[in-house]
Amino acid sequence: MPAEAHTAEYPELVIRPPGRWSALQLGELWHHRELIYFLTKRELQVRYKQSFFGVSWALLQPLVFALVFAFFFGAVASVKTPGNLPYLVFVTTGIVPWLFVAQAIQTASGSLVLDANLISKVYFPRLALPVAKALSLLIDLAIALVLMLVITLISGVGIASTVYLVPAFLFLAVMTAFGIGTLFAAINVKYRDVQLVVPMLVQILFFASPILYSGTQVGDQIGRAWFYIYSINPLASAFDGLRWALLDAPYPGTINILISIASATVILLVALFYFKRSENYFADVI
Repeated sequence: MPAEAHTAEYPELVIRPPGRWSALQLGELWHHRELIYFLTKRELQVRYKQSFFGVSWALLQPLVFALVFAFFFGAVASVKTPGNLPYLVFVTTGIVPWLFVAQAIQTASGSLVLDANLISKVYFPRLALPVAKALSLLIDLAIALVLMLVITLISGVGIASTVYLVPAFLFLAVMTAFGIGTLFAAINVKYRDVQLVVPMLVQILFFASPILYSGTQVGDQIGRAWFYIYSINPLASAFDGLRWALLDAPYPGTINILISIASATVILLVALFYFKRSENYFADVI
């Protein structure tokens, strides 16, 4: 057989090692987008199945927390807010994104263990599980954002002209939560005491993030250098930036925002690479 005919019948196959970015195989998530859709739908159905209030919980939960904090910290303790914003408005803009972050970290970190039977029986990109958890909570976040806007308008606070930047700061919070949740999801497969660490970490993040107070006020107290260190927590710029974009509260600072973006990016990349590196033994260990 001529060499040309042999080449046409059996085309040359070149096998190359995966590059640094292709090793993440994020394209698999797109190929399995229908699976992610059904996993997300399942999360929503399980969460609100046989629930008296149903999806209304997405409104009731942040509203109740905001009212409680507004009473004790705003009315009783008289905590001052930047620009003399009503404390109810101030705390709502912190509670709404925070509830998403806290729930996303906790649910994503336990996603692999909870679906152990599914992992051990069929192959699919395991990253789809924490992704589905986050997507289901994004729907709750979208509903809660409506509540945040309503409270702001009812309180007579004007919406800032920079409101179009709100999604950017929300994305920073989402990226941080997904990164932390995905990292702990992979670690939790091998070390189950992570289930005890995550709630403690969430509590630490709650007090370390400007939810009940303004991060810019912290910067005034601790100095610029320490404020840069404080911004290593991406949620610091995410929440303060959201208030600046929505309410014209004090600007957190460009350098601080860049530090937070860099920190969130590192967290997410470390989480993804560790997840992919550990994925091979999930079915055996879980």
